[in-house]
Amino acid sequence: MEGKVIQEAESQKEFAIGIDIGGTNTKYGVVNHRGEISNEGEISTTDYKDIHQYIDALYEKLAPSIANVGGLEFIKGIGVGAPNGNYYTGTIEYAPNLQWKGIIPMAKLISDKFGVPCTLTNDANAAAVGEMMYGAGRGMKDFIMITLGTGVGSGIIANGQLIYGHDGFAGELGHTTTIPGGRVHWGTGLKGSLEAYASATGIAITAKEFLDERPREDSLLRKTPHEQITSKTVYEAAIKGDKIAKDVFEYTGKILGLSLANFVMFSSPEAIILFGGVIKAGKLLMDPVRKSMEENLLPIFQNKVKLIFSELKESDAAILGASALVWEIKKEKDTTEK
Repeated sequence: MEGKVIQEAESQKEFAIGIDIGGTNTKYGVVNHRGEISNEGEISTTDYKDIHQYIDALYEKLAPSIANVGGLEFIKGIGVGAPNGNYYTGTIEYAPNLQWKGIIPMAKLISDKFGVPCTLTNDANAAAVGEMMYGAGRGMKDFIMITLGTGVGSGIIANGQLIYGHDGFAGELGHTTTIPGGRVHWGTGLKGSLEAYASATGIAITAKEFLDERPREDSLLRKTPHEQITSKTVYEAAIKGDKIAKDVFEYTGKILGLSLANFVMFSSPEAIILFGGVIKAGKLLMDPVRKSMEENLLPIFQNKVKLIFSELKESDAAILGASALVWEIKKEKDTTEK
C-alpha cells in the first residue's frame, strides 16, 4: 500500500508535453496523468521556412512552461501529432500541407533540442490514443476513431493497441474507396474516396452538385454564392427545413454509414467514436449514418457496435492525444522492465 501511495505521489509530479503540428498553427501544452492541460500556447507553423528555426522557436516558447512545472526533470517526454507522421521512424514524410518538403526527422530534432524523449505519430492516431486514455474510449480495447473535419482521419485501436501497420501508416480509412470511379479527390486524385464525400469539404461539394442538378428547386443555399458554400452553410439551411440541404446530409450519411459497415466487418470494434466539426450536424447526419451502417452489416455484426461522439473538447483533443503517446510509451517500458 505504501509503495502505491509513493508511486501515485511521484506520478503527480510527472508531466508530458503534447504538440499538435497543424498546417497553419502549432499548438502545445503541458499535461499531467489526469489529462489536465496547463501552460498552453501556440506558434505559427508557416512563419518558419527552415525547420531548425521552427524547432528553436518552439523551444523558446515552451521553455517558460517547462520551468513552471519544475524543469526538465519532471517532463517524461514529448508527444507530437503531425500530418503524415510515422510512429516507427519519428519522421514527417511528404506532408502536402506543410512547407517543409520531403522527409523531416521531427522527433529526433525535438528530442535533441529539448533533451527528452520524443514520440511522433499522425494527428488522427494521436486523437485515438487520447480518446483511449482520457475520453470515450476509456476501458475499451477495440474501437475506431473517425475524425470528420476538413478531411477524414482515423485511428484504429485493436486489443488495446493502436494499429500502425508494418510501415507506420496504417489507418488511412478516409482514403478508402467508397464509390468506385466516383468523385475525384482534390488532393490525392483518387476517385470515390470516403474523404471526398464525408468531410466538411465533401459536404460543400455535394451541396453545389445538388444545386446544379436541381436548378428549378428552391433552396436557401441559392442565396449564398457557390464558392462561399460550406458545410456550416448547408447545416444552417438544413435546420431551417431546406430540402436540398437535408438531402445533402442524407446522402452523406448513407455513404459514411456504408464505409463504417466495412470498417466494422474488418475489425469488429466495440464502438466507433466520431470527432470533429461535421458531427455538429447531429441527427441530420447520424440518423442516416446508423441506418446505412446497419443495413450494410452481416447479421452477426448488426446492433452490436456503438456509434458515439468524442468526450474530448475539440480545442484540447490534439494536445491531449499527442501527450498520451508519452504515457503509452512509458507504460510499455514499465511493463517490459517488470
